Amino acid sequence: MTEKSVLPPKFSEGPFGLGDPDDKTLRKVEIEVMIPKIMREKAKTEKCTKEVLDFEKCCKEASLLMVVKCRKQNLALKECLGSWYKNDEFRQQCTEEYLKQRTEYRKTGIKKSMKRV
Repeated sequence: MTEKSVLPPKFSEGPFGLGDPDDKTLRKVEIEVMIPKIMREKAKTEKCTKEVLDFEKCCKEASLLMVVKCRKQNLALKECLGSWYKNDEFRQQCTEEYLKQRTEYRKTGIKKSMKRV
């Protein structure tokens, strides 16, 4: 007996009932939450490493006064991250990465663990 689902077929098909692995359409939550999350993590770890390190160093040195003393480093970090968020090529690259992860999840049923920093 096949199980019935209230979800549209493209969200409940596939080998594990997790959705069609070949479906490349994106839901609103994926566009507005999941992909920006990948962009944020990649920008911090790969693109703006100098600014992140400068800001972290300043915060450690300034301790409680970091809000006042680290404005310059915080502004530099925000500008670097903002420039990457607006970069369409970078967004497309992160979208492709997300779709690849989602396809793999839908094929295998095994979730890729997210690194918590």
